[in-house]
Amino acid sequence: MTMTMDIDRSSRFLLVGSLALNLFFIGTIGALAARHYMTWSQPAAVERPRTAAARIERFAAPLPAADAEKLRAAFRARASAAEGARGALNGAFERIQGALRAEPFDPARLSAAFKEARTVRPAYEIAMQEIIETAAGTMSRDGRNKLAEWPPRTNTSTR
Repeated sequence: MTMTMDIDRSSRFLLVGSLALNLFFIGTIGALAARHYMTWSQPAAVERPRTAAARIERFAAPLPAADAEKLRAAFRARASAAEGARGALNGAFERIQGALRAEPFDPARLSAAFKEARTVRPAYEIAMQEIIETAAGTMSRDGRNKLAEWPPRTNTSTR
């Protein structure tokens, strides 16, 4: 009789242990499968468009709808000047990149490209500032306050 009780008792422990091990493996496999199918894919790194219109849209995004439209209207009135200035700046940036990649490297070519960028950048900044100045004069206080918070700050505090 004791022999049967020992077999029954050891069989129970074996059964419970086997069940626990099976549940562990099933849970692990299920978690890995769920992780594979349910994880969010990382967004592809996308370069922001280098246009005056795209910059205005970034300014307009946090604004109240009416104020954003006022900013867009001010941009539309000066779009050709702003985009022309931005195109010149983009061209200067491309020449800087070309000078940096050139073999053999020519320091004079790089210097000229940097000088060109310094020369054309003020025209772009002035065009953008005139657009913002025109729009700000017609915006609500809330819109101007949101515009004053540009660029958006990231939380860098450490707690």
